[in-house]
Amino acid sequence: MTEQTSASQLFRAAYENRYTWDTNFPGYSADIELKQGDEVYSGKVRINGDLSVEVTGIENEEVQQSIYTQMRDVVTHRKRGSFEQSHGKNQFSLGETDATDAIEILVKGDAMGSNYKIRGTEICQVSRVMGRVAFTIDTHESLNTEEGYLSSRYDAVFRNPQTNEVTKQLEFEDTYEKIGNYYIMTHQVVRSHEQGQPTRTEFNYSNVKLLEPAVV
Repeated sequence: MTEQTSASQLFRAAYENRYTWDTNFPGYSADIELKQGDEVYSGKVRINGDLSVEVTGIENEEVQQSIYTQMRDVVTHRKRGSFEQSHGKNQFSLGETDATDAIEILVKGDAMGSNYKIRGTEICQVSRVMGRVAFTIDTHESLNTEEGYLSSRYDAVFRNPQTNEVTKQLEFEDTYEKIGNYYIMTHQVVRSHEQGQPTRTEFNYSNVKLLEPAVV
């Protein structure tokens, strides 16, 4: 019981140390420029106060969808939710401690077969199996704000869970700026390696403006 409590407490401390937007977050609008190879696309993005996402001004549907997906990922990581809501039904136990002093947190009861590693009060690895895809995300650098940490350099490795074969690798570098009271991503570089083909995609966000809070 003590080990489970200890594992749960350690994981909870790291989970609650993530930087998230508070309930007063009004949303924001920004200009987006996406560069991939020789191609450049420009448009506008908007995250509303209810955390819905809008992408406009981009004619290429695939690129528009790519930006929309990226913005939805931003919302997923910044959305505030209680530990009880997300993990209240799970059981935690301690695994191995690796050479970097990261402690493995093993989870029972998680629908997505998640396991984690924490270092200090940061989650530095997420490992999941979702159907036919398994992936591991490792965080290498983070930005410490006064209200929690933001992962700024991390990579994701996707595997076939049956064969363990690597199908795709992604490397991310994220830059944030504080706009008003909130940290907003202003730049992201994604390097992708799929079937031996390297791709570099750059997202630039400019003219970032918080939306006016809705008058109740």
